[in-house]
Amino acid sequence: MTAAATLERHGHIAVITLNRPEAMNAVNAALSSAVGAALEELAADPELRVGVITGAGRAFCAGADLKELARGNGIHDPAHPEYGFAGLVQHFVDKPLIAAVNGFALGGGTEIVLASDLAVMSEDASLGLPEVTRGLVAAAGGLLRLPRAVPPKIALEMALTGTPIDAASAAHWGLVNRVVPADQVLPAALKLAETIAANAPLSVRASKRIMHRVNEFGSDWDTPIWEMSMAEAGPVFVSKDALEGPRAFAEKRAPQWRGE
Repeated sequence: MTAAATLERHGHIAVITLNRPEAMNAVNAALSSAVGAALEELAADPELRVGVITGAGRAFCAGADLKELARGNGIHDPAHPEYGFAGLVQHFVDKPLIAAVNGFALGGGTEIVLASDLAVMSEDASLGLPEVTRGLVAAAGGLLRLPRAVPPKIALEMALTGTPIDAASAAHWGLVNRVVPADQVLPAALKLAETIAANAPLSVRASKRIMHRVNEFGSDWDTPIWEMSMAEAGPVFVSKDALEGPRAFAEKRAPQWRGE
């Protein structure tokens, strides 16, 4: 039986591929389970530093498998419902995740992009939350994350009209980092991942945790947010890699990160 999602290793990078091309990678329970397991592998393996998520075939992800829902079947990982839609949208890992949006990505597909840290998008793909046009609600994080990613009126127009936006608009509003030709999506995402993976892994992970935690706090002039930042950064400053970085710079060589 073909896996609903796969993980392939490219050096320090885990490429997670949604693998239901016949269904435009629509999310069912098997896909949610496979993606959740892949993220756990990414999180647990010290040799893996960055994740890239993409889709097999011509789609990135068509969202929830409506045929499964119509049959009364669940689409979440039955063993880990806490991971949320696609085993991903409530499944935080402190290693960067890059969405390589190779094609159609509406509804839940857009919500996967919003849950990713960075995104590379095909110039002929589109993003959108069409749930209101089908009597549904974008409950897999779309309505939570979109207003934090773009200006409120843009987020409201997307959510209330259900009208998708093209790649150029997605780039304009900062929803994606790169827009490239369709055949360059995965290579561009891997290049971005390789740049990140070349950096000190403890530093990258702490930086992600700090940036994702800032919304827990108020003003950046208040003490608690600084205490959180230093609690996350402190172990990095006393790590072996924190000695290796300046030493490699002084010796004019590439650093050899140990992740400790």
